[in-house]
Formats: sequence, C-alpha cells, structure tokens
Amino acid sequence: MSKNKSIDGLTVRDAKNPTPEIKKPAKPTPKPTKAKLSATKNPVKNINIPNSEPTEPVEVTVVHEKTQIVEDFLKPVQAFNFDGEELTPSKEPTKKSKKDKKSKKEKPEKKKPGKVRRIISIIVLVIVLALIGLVTWAVLWGNDIIAKITGGQGNVFDLIKFIEPTYDPLKTDSNGRTNILAFGTSGYNMAGDEGRGVHAGAQLTDSIMMISLNQETGDIAMLSLPRDLKASTTCTATGKINELYWCRGGGADVSAEQEAAAAGALMAEVGDILGVDFQYFAHLNWGSLISIVDILGGITVTLDEGIYDYYWTGAVYEPGVAYTLNGEQALGLSRARHGTSGGDFSRGSSQQKILIGIKNKIIEKELSITDIIGLASALGDNFRSNFSIDELKSAAHLTFDFDFDSMRQISLWPDYMRTGTLENGISYVFPRAGTYSYGNIQAYVAENLNNDPRTYEHPAIAIFNATGEAGLASTEKTKLEAEGYTINAIDNAPEDTKFEDKITFYSNHAKPGTEDMLQKYYELYQDQIKSLSDAPASLPRDYDFIIVLGPSPAEEEEPTVDE
Repeated sequence: MSKNKSIDGLTVRDAKNPTPEIKKPAKPTPKPTKAKLSATKNPVKNINIPNSEPTEPVEVTVVHEKTQIVEDFLKPVQAFNFDGEELTPSKEPTKKSKKDKKSKKEKPEKKKPGKVRRIISIIVLVIVLALIGLVTWAVLWGNDIIAKITGGQGNVFDLIKFIEPTYDPLKTDSNGRTNILAFGTSGYNMAGDEGRGVHAGAQLTDSIMMISLNQETGDIAMLSLPRDLKASTTCTATGKINELYWCRGGGADVSAEQEAAAAGALMAEVGDILGVDFQYFAHLNWGSLISIVDILGGITVTLDEGIYDYYWTGAVYEPGVAYTLNGEQALGLSRARHGTSGGDFSRGSSQQKILIGIKNKIIEKELSITDIIGLASALGDNFRSNFSIDELKSAAHLTFDFDFDSMRQISLWPDYMRTGTLENGISYVFPRAGTYSYGNIQAYVAENLNNDPRTYEHPAIAIFNATGEAGLASTEKTKLEAEGYTINAIDNAPEDTKFEDKITFYSNHAKPGTEDMLQKYYELYQDQIKSLSDAPASLPRDYDFIIVLGPSPAEEEEPTVDE
C-alpha cells in the first residue's frame, strides 16, 4: 500500500501537538451517494479519451471531512503501526524512563480482520473471477471464429503461435504456384436470412474467382468466371455453373458440415475448365462486404469501364474516376451487371477491383483493436475455407512479399467466351470454341500463370548503339536472346543525341515483370530506369523498352591539359 495515500478512519495530527492521545479509529466516512454527488457544485463528467492519444496522468484529490490530502504529496505527516492487523496511529519514539524499561511487555490481543482487509479481499476475488471469465470468453469466442474460418482446423491457442518467426510454405501445384478458388454467395449471411429477408438464391455462387500466387516472386494473378457459364455437372435443368455448389451441398442451405463437399465439387469443375489444380478454397458471403468496408471506413475503387445500372443496383460509375464507396455501395457494385459492356464479365472485373480496394485500405489504415475484432467477427460469421490456422498465418506473412501494385487481372472476355441463348430462352455464357470446349482457355490460362513474365507480357524491346563502334547492338541482341528475350529491333542511335551512361534504359512501365528482370540483368538502380515518355524525341515510342548503349566517343576523350 502506498504510504502517500490517505486512509479512511485516520486523521492527520496537528504539527504543534506531536504526541496526540491515541483514540479509537473513527468509523470510515461513508462514501457520498449518487444523489449527493450530483448535487455537488462541480459534478464530475465522463470524458471519452481517444485510444490513439496518450493520456497525461490526472492528479486525484481525496477529501476527508475538513482535511484534504493530495495523492502525490510526498511529505509524511503520520507514522503508522503496521504490526497489528489493523492500521492504527503509532506514537512517535520518546525517551524511555527506567520504569518503562522494567515494565513487562504486554501481549498483543488477537483482533478480528478489519473492514478494510475484508473489502480488499472481496475486490481481489471479483477481479480474479472477472479475469477468468474474460479469458474463457476470449477462448470460446476465438475458437468459434477460427473454427468457422478454417473448418475446424485450429483453435485460439494455435493463433497465439503467430509470433513464431518461421512459417511453412503454402501448398503448390506442379508449376510452383498456389491456386485458391474464391467464391461468394449472394445472401446477407450464410443462410441467406438476414438483411432484406430470406434470399432464395443465397446459396448460388454469383462470384467465382481464381487467385494464383507465386510465393517466390510475389506475383498475383486473378481471373473471374461468369456465373452463367454452361456447366457439365449440375442438379437442375438450367445447368449453370453457379448452381454447382448449392447442388453438391444437398440442394438446400449448405451447412458448415457440407461445406467441404460442396466447395470441392466447385473446385473440381472450375479446375477442369481452366486447367488449374486448386489447393485451397475461400468462401466469402458477399453480404459481409457491408460490414468489412464500413469497418475500414470505406474503400476507393477506380473502374476500367463505365457502369450505368440505374434500375437494379443503382451502381452508376464513370471509368477512370476514383470513387470512395461505403459498404452498401460496394455490395451494389459487386452485383451490378446491367448497364455494362460485358455483363457478368464486367461484374467479375468490378469484384476484383473491390478486393483490391479492400487490400489497399487495410495496408494504408492502421487498424485499431476495435477494427481488428470487427473484421474478425465479420469474417468469422461469413467466411469458410479449407486453410488450417498455420496456413492462414503463412498466407498473412507472405502478403508482405506480394507485389500488390502489379496484381494482374486475366480476362476471358471477349476473346475466349461469348454470350448466347438456348431453346428454353435462358441466357448463357459459352466458350467461343464451343460448349464444353475449354482447350483454348486452358492454353491461355497456362500462358498467364507461367512463372516467366515474358511469356504473357510479350515485351517489345529495341537496342540502339550510341558508342560509334560498329556491331555492338548486334552483339547485345545475341546476349539477350541467349537469356530468353525476344529483340524486336536494333539500330544506331540518332547522331544528334548524346548519352552519358554506359546503359540508358527506357520503359513505358506497362510490363512490370519484364522490367524487373531487365533491371536485375543490367544491375540498375530504380532511379536509373527512365520513363519512355521522357526519352529524346528522336527515339521511337512504339516499344515497351529501349536500351541505349553508350557513351559516345566524344565523351570518352581525355580532357585537354593546359601546358
């Protein structure tokens, strides 16, 4: 107990009377009731202090009758006897007479525990019970959320191991990539019975997306499949791919126990169409977008094409304009396919833009504990997957290595898919090669998931010789072709342009994978990569990269020294 704190029942002795007569401790002054407190001259008001700002220590003043003692007052005014079970004022030491020395010591009487000690014991017990209850609640709540997210493959104690410095890599396919089937059902919760009432199509997968990761390079590619694609294995006469999850889940609300079978069937079908081996699935309820986006304070989305869906979702957006969306607006955009040029393909592109917007906001926003708990709760109720807790930790750790700015969106529209109708008048999406003919699509996807970016970026490269020495551009072309590059042109640099560096590198920044490889090949710093738009007007602009060999002979001459 701090010796600077005042104690109920004790009075401060007068400095003029150093040895006051010992009296029985006064009864503790009763604490003022709420009614009395409210009647005081200066009532105390509750103050909300933001979590982000440090709070200055507040001086607390405790008033006992007519005497006021301040907690940070350091000068002791009373000595206390701590030998007994109750705290009582003790006499200051005085000179003892011989009679006092000869007197027998009196045995201290045993006293019952004082009221102060009993009150402290009760408070400690309440605190201990509260802590036990808090820990129990956290474990049960955390286990419930983790069980929902991972399909029962982990608990809150596994999550605590997040501080471990090592992480196991995620599973990969034969090409060294991790492929995730991310799909969204359109209800406001997993059962579809929240928000605007029961939603008949809550178990239809209106969003089907492949996310492919390269853990070594940080490359990320996304591809969306239209929900109206004619599929080969469904349980209805309609036969659209968005029914497959619902069909394999029992034809009713898909429970958590049925999730693995239902999601597995969808993974197999999408894998056959794209020629991709999926390692994981992630099922997100698109209705949870409202909670997630609002918790983040909104997201910013810029679309590549205009959307003018005035009547169905109210989503109206111009291309190339950065819009800040709240939760309801993000959900409306994720469902908008009317008033677009590509229908379901436009909707898939919008959904990818929304995910990118969420990712950007999470990175730029310093999430508070309240935000994190809110996101965990929203995902826990509206997210299912076959990730174990260790794999989720690995994925979270790997996000620091992913190149989100270079995230690629692979589109199958319009070169590989088309829309059409069948005899029943229902609108479908078909491969351009024919129903169930996926060969061209698989070849295109394989090209875009190649770990060498040159296979899907198809960079156009030109080499110019500015040294004045014949044959250097041709020699450089041979070297780069041996490294796997395709060189589109070689020539001498314009005579009216001088270059100071041995290698001058220009890029239009449209092929980031190839740009990164050439930067490493030539051992260039980032500030040595110049924009093609800043190149001399005498150089052409119809290439992705221009490499100029220099310097010119005039700049290599030794400076003249005056005699």
